[in-house]
Amino acid sequence: MDEENENAAIEKVAHTIVKKVIHAAQEYYLNNVQKEEEAEYTARNIQWTTCESFTVERGLQQIEEYISTWELHKSWLHCSEFLWEEDLQNSKKYHYRVLWSIPTRRKPIPLATASTYFVIEISKIKPVTLPVEVFFFLESSRLIHRPEQCRFREKWLKDIIENKIILRERLKLP
Repeated sequence: MDEENENAAIEKVAHTIVKKVIHAAQEYYLNNVQKEEEAEYTARNIQWTTCESFTVERGLQQIEEYISTWELHKSWLHCSEFLWEEDLQNSKKYHYRVLWSIPTRRKPIPLATASTYFVIEISKIKPVTLPVEVFFFLESSRLIHRPEQCRFREKWLKDIIENKIILRERLKLP
């Protein structure tokens, strides 16, 4: 009986030590490594075309060029398309969609996709020699991202697809 109590006490102490070491490692990572990784990153952007040389096709090419700077696994496939043009009092907005998926050999047609919407705005007031203004958002979010200020996260696309698959399963859709 004494040996069992002794082993239980040793196991309890070992468990406490392991917990403390894991906690210290997590704190170290959060306070040092993660901050260093984020501090080293600068938002990747491209040189966007000027308002005067903008065309719908050029906008699509530049969106493709911009998303090629994103850090995504090579298994992601996408298709881009122009949606519509919106003529406002002080500007024109051109709306695009980039549809993302990860097809596999077993499922070449994915169960779900994720969309990223881009808007390219051409000012009617500012000088035409200035670059176009660009922003984008994801289908599940109202947060508007600007290319020069944002680091795109692959996790955003994964979360959208996972949520759609979960919803599909809960609704028992084929």
